[in-house]
Parts: sequence; C-alpha cells; structure tokens
Amino acid sequence: MLFALSSFPIPQSPNRNQIHHVKPQSSETLKIDLLRNFNSPFELRQVHAQIIKTNAPLSILPLTRVGLVCAFTPSFHYAQQIFECVEKQKPETFVWNSCLKALAEGDSPIDAIMLFYRLRQYDVCPDTFTCSSVLRACLNLLDLSNGRILHGVVEKLGFRSNLYLQNMIVHLYASCGEMGEARLLFEKMPQRDVVTWNIMIAQLIKQGDHEGAYDLFSRMPERNVRSWTSMIAGYVQCGKAKEAIHLFAKMEEAGVKCNEVTVVAVLAACADLGALDLGMRIHEYSNRHGFKRNVRISNTLIDMYVKCGCLEEACKVFEEMEERTVVSWSAMIGGLAMHGRAEEALRLFSDMSQVGIEPNGVTFIGLLHACSHMGLINEGRRFFASMTRDYGIIPQIEHYGCMVDLLSRAGLLHEAHEFILNMPMKPNGVVWGALLGACRVHKNVEMAEEAIKHLLELDPLNDGYYVVLSNIYAEAGRWEDTARVRKFMKDRQVKKTPGWSSITVDGVVHEFVAGEESHPDTEQIFQRWEELLEEMRLKGYVPNTSVVLLDIEEGEKVKFVSRHSEKLALVFGLMNTPAETPIRIMKNLRICEDCHSAFKLISAIVNREIVVRDRNRFHCFNDNSCSCRDYW
Repeated sequence: MLFALSSFPIPQSPNRNQIHHVKPQSSETLKIDLLRNFNSPFELRQVHAQIIKTNAPLSILPLTRVGLVCAFTPSFHYAQQIFECVEKQKPETFVWNSCLKALAEGDSPIDAIMLFYRLRQYDVCPDTFTCSSVLRACLNLLDLSNGRILHGVVEKLGFRSNLYLQNMIVHLYASCGEMGEARLLFEKMPQRDVVTWNIMIAQLIKQGDHEGAYDLFSRMPERNVRSWTSMIAGYVQCGKAKEAIHLFAKMEEAGVKCNEVTVVAVLAACADLGALDLGMRIHEYSNRHGFKRNVRISNTLIDMYVKCGCLEEACKVFEEMEERTVVSWSAMIGGLAMHGRAEEALRLFSDMSQVGIEPNGVTFIGLLHACSHMGLINEGRRFFASMTRDYGIIPQIEHYGCMVDLLSRAGLLHEAHEFILNMPMKPNGVVWGALLGACRVHKNVEMAEEAIKHLLELDPLNDGYYVVLSNIYAEAGRWEDTARVRKFMKDRQVKKTPGWSSITVDGVVHEFVAGEESHPDTEQIFQRWEELLEEMRLKGYVPNTSVVLLDIEEGEKVKFVSRHSEKLALVFGLMNTPAETPIRIMKNLRICEDCHSAFKLISAIVNREIVVRDRNRFHCFNDNSCSCRDYW
C-alpha cells in the first residue's frame, strides 16, 4: 500500500522564544532531503508516494540506496519491482552488483556475503561482477569457508576463463595461508598476467618464503614496478639488504622507474647497509619526481641519514617536512639519541609536546636510549614513569630493557638486577645481556655469572654472551675460567662471530675482517698504519693491549690490536677518499677501547671527521674527541 503525503511526520512548532534561531525549511527541501536520505522501506514508500503524486519519473530514485534499504527486509520483492520498472533494458543484477560493491568495500563486508545468499534465495542470477564483489568481501574478512563456496560458484557458472576472478581466488587462498592450494591453482591457470605473478610473489614473501618468491620472480615473462618493488621490499624485511640493493641495480638496468613504494624499500636497504651514496641518489630522484611531500619517504630518509651517520642531513629533511607524524618526531629523537646528542633529543621531545603530537612507545624508546647513552639517570626514571602516568602507554619489554641498560651503564648493577626481578613480564636475552655487558665495564664477575645463568636458558647459541663472560674472566686474570668458557663454546659448537667493518668508497662497499691479510691493498694499508702509529706515539698513544684477552706475548698483542677491522677500514678510507671529507665506517660489534682512543687521536692528526656505527650507537670522532664523551 502506498502512503499519502499527509503521513509524513510533522515537526513540532518551535517555542516562541526560540523562533529567531530556527531557519525555516521549505517543503521542497524536505522532499529532496528525504529522496536522497531515506533509511527504511517505510520512508522509501513515502518517497515513492510523493513521486506518483507529482508525476515525477521513478528513475530519480537512487537505486543502489533502494537495494541497500530493502536488502535484508521483507520488502526485498518491493525493491525488485522498482528495479523492473526503472531498468527495463538491464537485468536487476546490475543494481544488486552496485549494492554488493558498496557493502564489500564498507565497514561490514559480511553484509555483502549475506546479500549474495539472499540474491540466490530470490533466484537473482549472479554474473562475474557479482562474484568479484563477494570475493572481495571474503578477502577483506579472510573468510576461506565462504570463499571456497564462491570458488565453486565461479566454476559452476563457467567463469573459469575470467582472469580477474581467478586472480582474486588465488589471492584469497594465499592470504588465508593456503599456499599449497594457491600454488596449485596458479600452476593450473591457462592464462596468467603480471597481477597473477605479483600476487603469488607478495604472498610468498609474507609467508617468509623468499627463495620461493625469487624463483617465481625469475620465471616471470614480464615484470612491472610492483614486481620489482615486492621482491626488493621482501629482501629488506628479511634482513637481506645487499640482495635488495643488487636487485634494485638490475631494476635500473631493465629501465623500470621507481615509484614511491620502491623508494621507501631501497632507502630502508641503504639504512641497513650504510650505503650513503645510493641513499643520497635516491633522495635526489625522489625530489625530482615530486615525492617530497610523501611523509613515509621523508621518515625513511631521516632513518637512512641517521643510520649512515649524517645527522645534519637527517635534521634538514625533518625541518623541511610540511607535515610531521609521530613517526617523524620519534625517528629524529631516536637519531639524536644514537649520536649521543641527548640534550637535543630531550628538547625535541619538548617541542613535539608543544605542537600537540602525542608520543608513542617508540618515542619513549628513543628518549630512554638518549638518557642511557649519556648517563641521564634521573631523566630516564622520569620518562619511564611518565609513560603510563601521563600518556597511558604500558611499558613493553623494550622499555624495561632500556631502563636496565641505563642503570647498568651507570654502575647501578644491583638496582638493575632488582629492576629485572620485579619486571611484570619474563626478561628476555636482551635484558639480561644489557646487565652482562655492564658487568664487563664495571668488572663485576659475580653479577656477570648471575646474568649468564639466565642467558644460557634463554639464548644458548648466542656467542656474544659467552665471549663477554670469557672476557670478564680474562680481565680478572681468571684464565682457567676463561678456558672453561671457551671449551664450553666448543663443546656446544657455538662459534664466535668474527668482527668486521665496512666502508663505502665511490659507491663500492669494502669489507674488512679482523686480522685481514687477503685484501689486495693489505701491504699499503699496513704501511700507512705504521706511519700513523708513529705520529700517534708522538702524541702519547700507547696501545691498550688489555682488550686482547688471549694469553700471548705483549708484542703479539700489539700486532693483534693493530689488525682490528675498524682500523683497517679507516686506513683504507684515508688512502682512497678526498682530504677533509668525513669517513664513515660500519662495524658489527662494539668498538673496543683501543680503537676508540686511536680514532680520537687520528681524527686530530688527519683533520678528518670519523663516524663509526657500531652494534649499539654512533661514535663521531673529531679533533681528538668523541660524541659519546667516552661514556659508552
């Protein structure tokens, strides 16, 4: 039954005292508003009645809204009647497909699946567009059960030749973790396009099967920028930055231009490797192609410059950003902390608070690192307490690890130990490892033995912990205990990670291992080192052989410290880079006390800035001083 216009709800008259606040609405405005915004079959029937009364065409009704309003009500057939009257030349499926698309892409994709079953109940014949929308809903929900049913419908209705649907089905199986079924479908597909290959590669990378992903990548008949980017980003995510940069070089050779996602992936690889030259080239490319406003690229640039030891360039990128997110501020705070500029990190946090940006857990990790690296104990305690009190952030194990590091470095080993025992979660190897490392600095054998007891349970194959304990015993002159630890490592087949350092010269990364004698420039490197050594001795340098924890002659110890990987990399850099340019070295282990003292002197002798990124932080040597202020 159609309702008369008189059944429209009549608004109450406004209070006499409020009349001047009310803007009158014409009946025409009310009609248009209801025409566009009816929310129930009842209101739809009112609109329908008004259309008939005014002899307006029924086609003015928004049909998708009609379908959405009636889909799950007893008025479903009423909507069908309207569609039949309006869309005489098109099947009603056309309109229902619009409804399905809206639901699949909305906040409740399950409604698209429910509507599909309702359409089947009313014998509405699905087409390829119907199936694509419902498959999209299944994919958004990772609903494999209904996805299998849709797969069956696609096969039954003869849509197997539709490549778009086949790609969606492969994507659904892969996204739901059924890589075996996805691979089987992929191999059986009579036709594939670059999208098909990209789906499989991306999903294999998500599953951690990078070899399988590269195998498919190498078999691709054609590749687009997304293919290259997926593979490059996959390598970065699994810690294979070298492979990522090598693949990027091939991408450039193939003439494929980067998009913004590629730029982010390659910059992340440069950050991991310290490949500053390539990172700067990608930065220039990004600016030329109008990517400067991309916040994610700017954030990754900050991270890249920070990790390559170019803090001033990172600051420049940060200052030039038109929009800054909490990630931007946190990256800059963390970068300042890594470079030993704790006061600036704390000032930046104050600026961040003043502009109304709420910190997150990563922000506080940067702040706690800043306090830890410079021994700001009270400030660190204050920040740790502020996390929960002022911002409602529950400290995670990383924050507890920072606090243990802060207390341990400052020599408060017993307080750090108590802090660990009172943690609300089980301490991991990183937490106990921070305590162990500080035990070596402060020569506390008893506490080191307590820490190693837990580390043997948590991370028994980590060679670093055994080496630190062995070194602690050696520094205490307990050679029998040192030998016992080394025998224990041998029995468990735990091998010591060799120290290595790398330096990039003219875009080529050169790696040096401690004691290296196989490098083609070895002879010249040793000769240049001896020349430097003479100048250093004139300035009072005496090799610190206490870092050599082997029971050998003093002369052998002097030779041993002279062959540390960072010294070899430094001399190579001095020989092969222009005068007065900074030298940047990446090292996989903590820099030793002798190299630290030597680098301070050398920076003054050669008048060069020397930047060393070790396992924990940056050391910026300049004019016989270091940014860490000898607190590391």
